[in-house]
Amino acid sequence: MIDLHTHSTASDGTDTPAQVMKVAAAAGLTVVALTDHDTTAGWDEAAVAASAAGVALVRGIEISAHALVGARPVGVHVLAYLHDPEHAGLLAELARTRESRATRAERMTGMLAEDYPITWQDVLEQTEPGTTIGRPHLADALVAAGAVADRDEAFATMLHTGSRYYAPHYAPDAADVVRLVRDAGGVPVFAHPGADGRGRIVPDQTITDLAHAGLAGLEVDHRDHDSEARRRLTALADDLGLLVTGSSDYHGRGKTNLIGENTTAPEVLAEIEKQGARAVLRPEAEDRA
Repeated sequence: MIDLHTHSTASDGTDTPAQVMKVAAAAGLTVVALTDHDTTAGWDEAAVAASAAGVALVRGIEISAHALVGARPVGVHVLAYLHDPEHAGLLAELARTRESRATRAERMTGMLAEDYPITWQDVLEQTEPGTTIGRPHLADALVAAGAVADRDEAFATMLHTGSRYYAPHYAPDAADVVRLVRDAGGVPVFAHPGADGRGRIVPDQTITDLAHAGLAGLEVDHRDHDSEARRRLTALADDLGLLVTGSSDYHGRGKTNLIGENTTAPEVLAEIEKQGARAVLRPEAEDRA
């Protein structure tokens, strides 16, 4: 079984990269991708742990982006697989996004502190060194302060995009991200493109435009997609010649998503590896890069 979307403590997951690999092995996965938000910081730890656990590792990342729909930006997440982590252009965009995420989180903490017993230090205590800071860490600080019961309550009541405590952060244009990932030798896949419960989603024309920019696939099988969304996205992928993936979007205790609850076909992974600049790290093989 192949799961191509998981998160660790390098971003907003609650398991370390090594723990994600152990959980993947215990769940019967043969291949797992580590795709933390806007960072590759967990790759080295994951590689060692994956080898020990007997699981193949796809090194990836989930990149925050946006697409304009009319005059309004809509959030887009692009999964990048098997790219060169030293690509200068991609590194610059990721660094800018991480910095903006951190300053946004600090601004939001200041607004929350007017009504709840939370400080920026409380938020930092919910992270590891080098973590990509996001709203889930604010949620964890609110849980620790006793203001809410869990992350879901925090997002439903005070961290959602319509909240008076919400602040945006910088994210590059999605088409530019797709091109950067390709330039870095990576394989770009649109993460949960039909997840309308997270907010506005882009129309099919935007996905078509991203395909023309070099998009390789759509993450269709995801718990945030109902049967109609999966049918529509599968048909669109077929029309555009895009790969179809399935993933859990595992966050440890941060979400109810179970690792391996949606999976990707082996032939799709084979095509991703064929297109990528780097190899899948298998326990019995050396990385060709």
